[in-house]
Amino acid sequence: MSRFQVKKVAVLGAGVMGAQIAAHLVNLKVPVVLFDLPAKEGPKNGIVSRAIEGLKKLKPAPLGVPEDAALIQQANYEEHMDVLKECDLIIEAIAERMDWKTDLYHKIAPFIGEGAIVASNTSGLSITKLSEALPESIKPRFCGIHFFNPPRYMTLVELINTPTTDPRVLDDLEAFVTSGLGKGVIRAHDTPNFVANRVGIAGMLATMKEVENFGLTYDVVDDLTGKKLGRASSGTFRTADVVGLDTMAHVIKTLQDNLDEKSDPFYPSFGTPDVLKKLLELGNLGQKSKAGFYKKVGRDVLRFELESEEYVPGGQKADEVYTRMLKRPAAERLRLLRNAEGPQGQFLWAILRNSFHYAAVHLASIADNARDVDQAMRWGFGMKQGPFELWQEAGWLAVATMIQEDIAAGKALCKAPLPEWVFKGPVAEAGGVHTAQGSWSASAGKFVARRTLPVYDRQHFPEKLLGEALPDFMTAGTTLHEDDAIRLWTLAGEQGDVLVASIKTKMHAISPDVVEGLAMGVDLAEKSYKGLVIWSNDEMFSAGADLQAMLPAFMMAGVAAVEGAEAEMQRVMLKLRYAAVPVVSAVRGLALGGGCELAVYSSKRVAAMESYIGLVEVGVGLVPGAGGLTYIARRAAENAASSTSKDILPFLTEGFTAAAMAKVGTSAIESRKIGYLLDSDVIVPHKDELLYVALNEARALFTSGYRAPHKRPFPVVGRSGLATIKGQLVNMRDGGFISAHDFHIASLIANVVCGGDVDAGSLVTEEYLMTLERKAFCSLLEHPKTQERIMGMMSTGKPLRN
Repeated sequence: MSRFQVKKVAVLGAGVMGAQIAAHLVNLKVPVVLFDLPAKEGPKNGIVSRAIEGLKKLKPAPLGVPEDAALIQQANYEEHMDVLKECDLIIEAIAERMDWKTDLYHKIAPFIGEGAIVASNTSGLSITKLSEALPESIKPRFCGIHFFNPPRYMTLVELINTPTTDPRVLDDLEAFVTSGLGKGVIRAHDTPNFVANRVGIAGMLATMKEVENFGLTYDVVDDLTGKKLGRASSGTFRTADVVGLDTMAHVIKTLQDNLDEKSDPFYPSFGTPDVLKKLLELGNLGQKSKAGFYKKVGRDVLRFELESEEYVPGGQKADEVYTRMLKRPAAERLRLLRNAEGPQGQFLWAILRNSFHYAAVHLASIADNARDVDQAMRWGFGMKQGPFELWQEAGWLAVATMIQEDIAAGKALCKAPLPEWVFKGPVAEAGGVHTAQGSWSASAGKFVARRTLPVYDRQHFPEKLLGEALPDFMTAGTTLHEDDAIRLWTLAGEQGDVLVASIKTKMHAISPDVVEGLAMGVDLAEKSYKGLVIWSNDEMFSAGADLQAMLPAFMMAGVAAVEGAEAEMQRVMLKLRYAAVPVVSAVRGLALGGGCELAVYSSKRVAAMESYIGLVEVGVGLVPGAGGLTYIARRAAENAASSTSKDILPFLTEGFTAAAMAKVGTSAIESRKIGYLLDSDVIVPHKDELLYVALNEARALFTSGYRAPHKRPFPVVGRSGLATIKGQLVNMRDGGFISAHDFHIASLIANVVCGGDVDAGSLVTEEYLMTLERKAFCSLLEHPKTQERIMGMMSTGKPLRN
């Protein structure tokens, strides 16, 4: 892997994008200095200071925890240019003005360190033209780097070279951005708006044009073009509001200024829509100005109406028949939409046809291969499938014929025919652009494999596209045991020295069968392997205990049946904690309730940055019942023992509050702050490297002579601490902040974490506290108000407060 070391990064420009890029660097422990112009009044760093302060208020949060904003070093171009010499990577992210950018390059050039990479975060300006402002010695180290907004959450980063960029610079930067920042990288050609925005914005403009053609309202269109279509839930117009209508207008202008009918036959459809012109004229820029295509008034969401220039009631939904159509297999779905008689169905076919048409016509000029286009649309626009994937799934030649017929009939956006490679040659013979050999490169006239940079050796199961011959984690390696609930398996060859447990249930809920499988996994690992890693390759570690699996037993045999299942779950949690080999939980996405308990009872945790961990049982009227409260009490005692103060209560308060309020960490960093991750746990930037890191952590622990912790009793705060906490709960109840049932649940949680009716400082065991947990859990299960909460959650998916 590349040894390009990024010890410090400079971000030039403290606007919305620059500040958020700096925040993401800080999240991942990359030292960063944020530059902007000196303020005309007050402290010289005033512009940067205000930008950093603004990061704490932005939603979604760009920072893992708000206090980390203080880690961003502040600088201005008047006083701190020498700081640039310390930076290995300089990311320019000022406003999209070619003259401003080149002027800045002239100023910074003397201060750029030898070997430092310089990259422009432009969304569409020519990287080659920008490079002309730099000295010859820096040109080989200059390229484009296009983050997508918001940079913490959006996977895509486009890298764009110039004719003078050293290929090794792009390889080094790709390795850092992939492994260090957790991004999905594509290489884009230096054409207007690169790949994602070229295809995506052209698609949005085409959608707006078709909206006018078919006379649909924005809310109906967003309902059709959101999750139902396999795209971002915000749909088309809500996405535009989030991006910012001024930003969108700038990207459209880049298309208009740098293209013409000769270079892009779709050019006539790139006119700025009248509704966008009017909203910009009114200063309604979308989410940032609290009004755009939509405006929220109280609890009501209104939509803009161009004819009246007023906001009118919104919330209209698409016709149910099209919802059903969109659930059909791809080939049938496209055929039904093309033959639909209603405007909504005709609209859907039109925008899909337009996206296929545009991507095919421009593939050769904007991207190296079809894989880069599909990944760009997945990672940059939140699509489940890129345009080529959907086309291929629906039947390559059949869909191509439908598109060509529409072009001939004058129904398409332009008369440009589909390229010859669509109908003849390797793509037509293979039935699509993605094959086992690679993805189609229209410019090279062949299928090309993925780049084989060393950084990708860290991804055992990279995200794959339809048609690619990449390994599937559900079938890869050697299976030792598999049922409907869990798979116990190993990677092939030398990598097979650590056992992997992959939970298979819906939302990876922890059912009795999962518990049994985990116990079997520990036994197998202790017998033949260096450790056990609990990992699954999707956005869910575990949503917790399987209530639906538990309820039939409760209905038939009462609370005794549930108590037995809870006792077994607690036993297995302790089995994980005291296993003779290390157990590593590889956490990604949700780890709630029993999922959180599964993580904290492992020897170590390896967590993706976007991990949301918490004990949330209060939401269904229960208490954590598989050892979560026992963990909180034990950690409080351990933390107190290592501090100068021996009072346990201050160390217990945050854990108790987190459980009683069902607080979930909104990042791995916040989950560590709450206490569900430890300082010794590893936060992994890239989701696809999680298994690689977890396996190596297990091996490292084993190789260093891992021994399970001693089973030892620990002190609790007892009845005096319980009285203190209950006093605070009484005030909350009497003040109307919590309901009587909330008070009852929180009191039971307090009773467990305090150790029950014992003296302060009494020594207790994990088994003792787990017994208290079990009794509290089972008593609540019989409570009518808890039963109301459980049924409410199961029927609506939302917590009921009663």
